[in-house]
Amino acid sequence: MRKNMLLTLVGIVMVGLVWFAPFASASEFNFGVHTVIPENQIDKEKTYFNLKMEPNQKQTLTIRLRNDTPEDVVIEPKIHSATTNLNGVVEYGPTKAERDSSLLYELGDLIKTDKEITVPANGSKELHLNVTMPEEQFDGILAGGITLEEKESASKKEETNKGLSIENKYAYVVGITLQETDEIVEQDLQLHEVEAGQLNARNVINATLQNPTATYLNRFEVDAEVTEKGKTEVLYQSKKQDMQVAPNSSFEYPIPLDGEKFKSGEYTLHMKAKSSKESWEFEKDFTIKAEEVKQFNATDVSIEGPNYLAYLVGLLILLVAGLLFYIVYSKKKQKKQQEEMNN
Repeated sequence: MRKNMLLTLVGIVMVGLVWFAPFASASEFNFGVHTVIPENQIDKEKTYFNLKMEPNQKQTLTIRLRNDTPEDVVIEPKIHSATTNLNGVVEYGPTKAERDSSLLYELGDLIKTDKEITVPANGSKELHLNVTMPEEQFDGILAGGITLEEKESASKKEETNKGLSIENKYAYVVGITLQETDEIVEQDLQLHEVEAGQLNARNVINATLQNPTATYLNRFEVDAEVTEKGKTEVLYQSKKQDMQVAPNSSFEYPIPLDGEKFKSGEYTLHMKAKSSKESWEFEKDFTIKAEEVKQFNATDVSIEGPNYLAYLVGLLILLVAGLLFYIVYSKKKQKKQQEEMNN
Protein backbone atom coordinates (compact mmCIF):
# COMPACT_ATOMS: atom_id res chain seq x y z
CA MET A 1 0.00 0.00 0.00
CA ARG A 2 1.47 3.28 -1.09
CA LYS A 3 2.16 5.59 1.81
CA ASN A 4 0.42 8.94 1.55
CA MET A 5 3.12 11.60 1.48
CA LEU A 6 0.78 14.55 1.04
CA LEU A 7 1.50 17.49 3.28
CA THR A 8 -1.10 20.23 2.96
CA LEU A 9 -0.19 23.59 4.40
CA VAL A 10 -3.20 25.87 4.29
CA GLY A 11 -2.24 29.52 4.54
CA ILE A 12 -5.31 31.66 5.08
CA VAL A 13 -4.67 35.32 4.42
CA MET A 14 -7.27 37.21 6.46
CA VAL A 15 -8.42 39.88 4.06
CA GLY A 16 -10.88 42.47 5.25
CA LEU A 17 -11.47 42.30 8.98
CA VAL A 18 -7.71 42.15 9.54
CA TRP A 19 -6.24 43.99 6.56
CA PHE A 20 -6.93 44.58 2.92
CA ALA A 21 -5.06 46.52 0.25
CA PRO A 22 -6.55 47.35 -3.18
CA PHE A 23 -5.63 44.51 -5.50
CA ALA A 24 -3.75 42.92 -2.60
CA SER A 25 -1.55 40.13 -3.86
CA ALA A 26 1.43 38.10 -2.75
CA SER A 27 3.98 35.86 -4.41
CA GLU A 28 2.00 32.82 -3.21
CA PHE A 29 -1.08 33.90 -5.19
CA ASN A 30 -1.83 33.76 -8.89
CA PHE A 31 -4.50 36.42 -8.54
CA GLY A 32 -5.25 39.71 -6.77
CA VAL A 33 -8.44 40.90 -5.05
CA HIS A 34 -10.08 44.33 -4.80
CA THR A 35 -13.44 45.10 -3.14
CA VAL A 36 -15.68 47.74 -4.73
CA ILE A 37 -17.09 49.61 -1.72
CA PRO A 38 -20.78 50.60 -2.18
CA GLU A 39 -22.56 53.76 -0.99
CA ASN A 40 -24.23 52.03 1.96
CA GLN A 41 -20.86 51.12 3.49
CA ILE A 42 -20.99 52.10 7.19
CA ASP A 43 -17.27 52.84 7.50
CA LYS A 44 -15.82 54.01 4.20
CA GLU A 45 -12.28 53.51 5.55
CA LYS A 46 -12.79 49.75 5.78
CA THR A 47 -11.93 47.63 2.78
CA TYR A 48 -14.18 44.73 3.72
CA PHE A 49 -17.97 44.89 3.24
CA ASN A 50 -19.49 46.64 6.28
CA LEU A 51 -23.04 47.38 5.13
CA LYS A 52 -26.22 49.00 6.43
CA MET A 53 -29.25 47.53 4.67
CA GLU A 54 -33.05 47.34 4.85
CA PRO A 55 -35.37 44.35 5.37
CA ASN A 56 -35.88 42.41 2.12
CA GLN A 57 -33.38 44.66 0.33
CA LYS A 58 -31.55 43.21 -2.65
CA GLN A 59 -28.08 44.41 -3.59
CA THR A 60 -25.21 43.24 -5.77
CA LEU A 61 -21.69 43.55 -4.36
CA THR A 62 -18.63 43.47 -6.59
CA ILE A 63 -15.15 42.03 -6.11
CA ARG A 64 -12.61 42.65 -8.88
CA LEU A 65 -10.20 39.80 -9.54
CA ARG A 66 -6.93 40.32 -11.38
CA ASN A 67 -4.68 37.70 -12.97
CA ASP A 68 -1.11 38.69 -13.89
CA THR A 69 -0.04 35.21 -14.96
CA PRO A 70 0.15 33.88 -18.55
CA GLU A 71 -2.51 31.24 -17.82
CA ASP A 72 -6.19 31.37 -16.90
CA VAL A 73 -6.93 31.11 -13.18
CA VAL A 74 -10.08 29.40 -11.91
CA ILE A 75 -11.28 30.63 -8.50
CA GLU A 76 -13.82 28.93 -6.23
CA PRO A 77 -15.76 31.37 -4.00
CA LYS A 78 -17.32 30.06 -0.77
CA ILE A 79 -19.42 32.07 1.69
CA HIS A 80 -19.47 31.35 5.43
CA SER A 81 -20.88 32.77 8.64
CA ALA A 82 -18.30 33.80 11.23
CA THR A 83 -17.35 31.31 13.96
CA THR A 84 -15.09 31.31 17.02
CA ASN A 85 -12.23 28.84 17.40
CA LEU A 86 -10.95 27.30 20.64
CA ASN A 87 -8.28 29.99 20.93
CA GLY A 88 -10.92 32.69 21.13
CA VAL A 89 -10.23 33.97 17.62
CA VAL A 90 -12.99 34.79 15.13
CA GLU A 91 -12.82 32.77 11.90
CA TYR A 92 -14.29 34.27 8.72
CA GLY A 93 -13.26 31.40 6.44
CA PRO A 94 -14.32 27.74 6.23
CA THR A 95 -14.32 25.67 9.43
CA LYS A 96 -15.79 22.37 10.60
CA ALA A 97 -17.96 24.15 13.17
CA GLU A 98 -21.67 23.37 13.01
CA ARG A 99 -24.23 26.14 12.68
CA ASP A 100 -24.93 27.66 16.08
CA SER A 101 -28.42 27.16 17.48
CA SER A 102 -28.80 30.92 18.04
CA LEU A 103 -27.92 31.91 14.46
CA LEU A 104 -31.12 32.96 12.69
CA TYR A 105 -29.64 33.53 9.23
CA GLU A 106 -26.71 31.74 7.63
CA LEU A 107 -24.72 34.16 5.48
CA GLY A 108 -24.50 31.58 2.71
CA ASP A 109 -28.32 31.54 2.50
CA LEU A 110 -28.51 35.32 2.09
CA ILE A 111 -25.64 35.80 -0.36
CA LYS A 112 -25.38 33.90 -3.65
CA THR A 113 -22.52 33.89 -6.14
CA ASP A 114 -20.88 31.75 -8.83
CA LYS A 115 -19.53 28.35 -7.81
CA GLU A 116 -16.41 29.16 -9.80
CA ILE A 117 -15.10 32.00 -11.92
CA THR A 118 -12.33 32.03 -14.55
CA VAL A 119 -10.03 35.04 -14.64
CA PRO A 120 -8.31 35.24 -18.06
CA ALA A 121 -4.53 35.28 -18.42
CA ASN A 122 -3.11 38.78 -17.86
CA GLY A 123 -6.64 40.06 -17.38
CA SER A 124 -9.34 40.81 -14.82
CA LYS A 125 -12.93 39.87 -14.08
CA GLU A 126 -15.68 40.95 -11.69
CA LEU A 127 -17.26 38.55 -9.21
CA HIS A 128 -20.80 39.53 -8.18
CA LEU A 129 -22.34 38.72 -4.80
CA ASN A 130 -26.14 38.88 -4.80
CA VAL A 131 -27.42 39.80 -1.33
CA THR A 132 -31.06 39.36 -0.27
CA MET A 133 -31.83 40.51 3.26
CA PRO A 134 -34.42 38.73 5.45
CA GLU A 135 -37.98 40.03 5.25
CA GLU A 136 -38.19 40.63 9.00
CA GLN A 137 -36.11 43.39 10.55
CA PHE A 138 -33.43 42.32 13.02
CA ASP A 139 -31.08 44.11 15.42
CA GLY A 140 -27.38 43.38 15.60
CA ILE A 141 -24.83 42.07 13.12
CA LEU A 142 -24.63 39.19 10.66
CA ALA A 143 -20.93 38.46 10.24
CA GLY A 144 -18.94 36.20 7.95
CA GLY A 145 -16.80 36.21 4.86
CA ILE A 146 -16.18 34.96 1.35
CA THR A 147 -13.20 32.67 0.72
CA LEU A 148 -11.48 33.01 -2.66
CA GLU A 149 -9.26 30.03 -3.43
CA GLU A 150 -7.71 28.88 -6.70
CA LYS A 151 -9.22 25.64 -7.98
CA GLU A 152 -6.89 22.68 -7.99
CA SER A 153 -6.02 21.50 -11.49
CA ALA A 154 -6.82 17.96 -12.60
CA SER A 155 -3.13 17.03 -12.78
CA LYS A 156 -2.43 18.34 -9.28
CA LYS A 157 -5.50 16.56 -7.95
CA GLU A 158 -4.28 13.29 -9.46
CA GLU A 159 -0.86 13.76 -7.85
CA THR A 160 -2.55 14.53 -4.54
CA ASN A 161 -4.67 11.38 -4.76
CA LYS A 162 -1.51 9.36 -5.40
CA GLY A 163 0.18 10.97 -2.41
CA LEU A 164 3.04 12.34 -4.50
CA SER A 165 2.78 16.09 -3.96
CA ILE A 166 3.71 18.56 -1.30
CA GLU A 167 1.47 21.55 -1.83
CA ASN A 168 0.80 24.93 -0.26
CA LYS A 169 -2.78 26.18 -0.46
CA TYR A 170 -3.60 29.85 0.02
CA ALA A 171 -6.89 31.74 0.06
CA TYR A 172 -8.14 35.28 0.43
CA VAL A 173 -10.94 35.80 2.94
CA VAL A 174 -12.95 39.00 2.47
CA GLY A 175 -14.96 39.94 5.55
CA ILE A 176 -18.69 40.74 5.33
CA THR A 177 -20.90 42.30 8.04
CA LEU A 178 -24.56 43.17 7.49
CA GLN A 179 -26.87 45.13 9.77
CA GLU A 180 -30.22 46.91 9.52
CA THR A 181 -30.48 49.06 12.66
CA ASP A 182 -28.25 51.00 15.02
CA GLU A 183 -29.84 49.43 18.09
CA ILE A 184 -27.29 48.31 20.68
CA VAL A 185 -27.72 44.60 21.36
CA GLU A 186 -27.34 43.59 25.01
CA GLN A 187 -24.49 41.11 25.38
CA ASP A 188 -25.03 37.66 26.84
CA LEU A 189 -22.90 34.58 27.49
CA GLN A 190 -24.05 31.06 28.31
CA LEU A 191 -22.17 28.06 29.68
CA HIS A 192 -23.32 24.70 28.33
CA GLU A 193 -21.58 21.31 28.49
CA VAL A 194 -18.52 20.74 30.67
CA GLU A 195 -16.80 17.43 29.96
CA ALA A 196 -13.54 15.55 29.71
CA GLY A 197 -11.83 15.58 26.33
CA GLN A 198 -8.55 15.94 24.52
CA LEU A 199 -6.76 18.63 22.55
CA ASN A 200 -3.74 17.67 20.46
CA ALA A 201 -3.70 14.26 22.19
CA ARG A 202 -3.54 15.86 25.65
CA ASN A 203 -6.16 15.72 28.38
CA VAL A 204 -8.34 18.81 28.82
CA ILE A 205 -11.67 19.74 30.35
CA ASN A 206 -13.81 21.42 27.70
CA ALA A 207 -16.32 24.10 28.69
CA THR A 208 -18.69 25.04 25.87
CA LEU A 209 -19.39 28.78 25.82
CA GLN A 210 -22.07 30.35 23.64
CA ASN A 211 -22.60 33.94 22.56
CA PRO A 212 -26.32 33.80 21.64
CA THR A 213 -26.49 37.47 20.66
CA ALA A 214 -25.96 39.21 17.32
CA THR A 215 -22.97 41.22 18.52
CA TYR A 216 -19.25 40.68 19.05
CA LEU A 217 -17.82 40.05 22.52
CA ASN A 218 -14.63 42.10 22.30
CA ARG A 219 -11.62 42.00 24.65
CA PHE A 220 -13.07 38.76 25.98
CA GLU A 221 -11.28 37.00 28.85
CA VAL A 222 -11.84 33.90 30.97
CA ASP A 223 -10.62 32.77 34.40
CA ALA A 224 -11.56 29.11 34.98
CA GLU A 225 -10.87 26.76 37.90
CA VAL A 226 -11.84 23.13 38.51
CA THR A 227 -12.30 21.60 41.97
CA GLU A 228 -13.69 18.36 43.30
CA LYS A 229 -17.39 18.80 43.98
CA GLY A 230 -17.90 20.25 47.45
CA LYS A 231 -14.21 21.11 47.93
CA THR A 232 -12.18 24.29 47.49
CA GLU A 233 -8.74 23.02 46.44
CA VAL A 234 -8.07 24.03 42.84
CA LEU A 235 -7.03 21.04 40.73
CA TYR A 236 -6.82 22.62 37.27
CA GLN A 237 -7.03 26.20 36.06
CA SER A 238 -6.78 28.34 32.95
CA LYS A 239 -6.70 32.09 32.31
CA LYS A 240 -6.82 33.76 28.92
CA GLN A 241 -7.24 37.34 27.75
CA ASP A 242 -7.55 39.36 24.53
CA MET A 243 -10.02 37.00 22.89
CA GLN A 244 -13.00 37.81 20.67
CA VAL A 245 -16.25 35.90 20.21
CA ALA A 246 -18.22 36.10 16.96
CA PRO A 247 -21.93 36.93 16.99
CA ASN A 248 -24.18 33.89 17.47
CA SER A 249 -21.36 31.39 17.88
CA SER A 250 -20.18 28.74 20.34
CA PHE A 251 -16.73 27.39 21.11
CA GLU A 252 -15.06 24.95 23.49
CA TYR A 253 -12.80 26.62 26.04
CA PRO A 254 -10.11 24.06 27.04
CA ILE A 255 -8.72 23.76 30.58
CA PRO A 256 -5.51 21.68 30.33
CA LEU A 257 -4.47 19.02 32.83
CA ASP A 258 -0.78 19.64 32.02
CA GLY A 259 0.25 16.01 31.89
CA GLU A 260 -1.92 14.78 34.76
CA LYS A 261 -4.18 11.76 34.48
CA PHE A 262 -7.95 12.00 34.59
CA LYS A 263 -9.54 10.55 37.73
CA SER A 264 -13.17 9.51 37.77
CA GLY A 265 -15.49 11.43 40.07
CA GLU A 266 -17.64 14.52 40.45
CA TYR A 267 -16.17 17.98 39.88
CA THR A 268 -17.21 21.63 39.75
CA LEU A 269 -16.19 24.27 37.22
CA HIS A 270 -15.90 27.82 38.58
CA MET A 271 -15.65 30.38 35.78
CA LYS A 272 -15.46 34.14 35.52
CA ALA A 273 -15.72 35.73 32.08
CA LYS A 274 -15.94 39.29 30.85
CA SER A 275 -15.98 41.37 27.70
CA SER A 276 -15.32 45.06 27.22
CA LYS A 277 -18.90 45.75 28.38
CA GLU A 278 -20.22 42.88 30.53
CA SER A 279 -19.10 40.24 33.03
CA TRP A 280 -20.44 36.81 33.98
CA GLU A 281 -19.86 34.14 36.64
CA PHE A 282 -20.68 30.45 36.32
CA GLU A 283 -20.58 27.32 38.49
CA LYS A 284 -21.37 23.97 36.95
CA ASP A 285 -21.01 20.42 38.27
CA PHE A 286 -19.88 17.67 35.94
CA THR A 287 -18.83 14.03 36.11
CA ILE A 288 -15.81 12.24 34.68
CA LYS A 289 -16.70 8.59 34.11
CA ALA A 290 -14.41 5.59 34.50
CA GLU A 291 -14.62 4.71 30.80
CA GLU A 292 -13.56 8.27 29.89
CA VAL A 293 -10.60 8.02 32.25
CA LYS A 294 -9.48 4.77 30.62
CA GLN A 295 -9.94 6.11 27.08
CA PHE A 296 -8.24 9.49 27.46
CA ASN A 297 -5.41 8.49 29.79
CA ALA A 298 -4.41 5.76 27.35
CA THR A 299 -4.02 8.26 24.48
CA ASP A 300 -2.56 11.30 26.27
CA VAL A 301 0.97 11.65 24.89
CA SER A 302 2.10 13.82 27.82
CA ILE A 303 1.40 11.17 30.46
CA GLU A 304 4.47 9.13 31.30
CA GLY A 305 3.82 5.41 31.06
CA PRO A 306 5.19 2.74 33.42
CA ASN A 307 8.98 2.84 33.71
CA TYR A 308 9.67 -0.80 32.90
CA LEU A 309 13.44 -0.22 32.90
CA ALA A 310 13.31 0.97 36.49
CA TYR A 311 11.22 -2.07 37.40
CA LEU A 312 13.73 -4.36 35.68
CA VAL A 313 16.72 -2.75 37.39
CA GLY A 314 14.96 -3.03 40.76
CA LEU A 315 14.19 -6.69 40.12
CA LEU A 316 17.82 -7.39 39.15
CA ILE A 317 19.04 -5.68 42.33
CA LEU A 318 16.71 -7.84 44.40
CA LEU A 319 17.89 -10.98 42.60
CA VAL A 320 21.56 -10.09 43.09
CA ALA A 321 20.96 -9.24 46.75
CA GLY A 322 19.11 -12.51 47.22
CA LEU A 323 21.88 -14.44 45.51
CA LEU A 324 24.57 -12.79 47.67
CA PHE A 325 22.53 -13.50 50.78
CA TYR A 326 22.18 -17.15 49.72
CA ILE A 327 25.92 -17.47 49.05
CA VAL A 328 26.88 -15.89 52.38
CA TYR A 329 24.30 -17.96 54.25
CA SER A 330 25.44 -21.17 52.51
CA LYS A 331 29.08 -20.51 53.34
CA LYS A 332 28.27 -19.83 56.99
CA LYS A 333 26.18 -22.99 57.15
CA GLN A 334 28.93 -25.08 55.56
CA LYS A 335 31.50 -23.60 57.94
CA LYS A 336 29.33 -24.40 60.94
CA GLN A 337 28.76 -27.96 59.74
CA GLN A 338 32.49 -28.39 59.17
CA GLU A 339 33.25 -27.19 62.69
CA GLU A 340 30.69 -29.60 64.16
CA MET A 341 32.23 -32.51 62.25
CA ASN A 342 35.71 -31.60 63.45
CA ASN A 343 34.50 -31.58 67.05
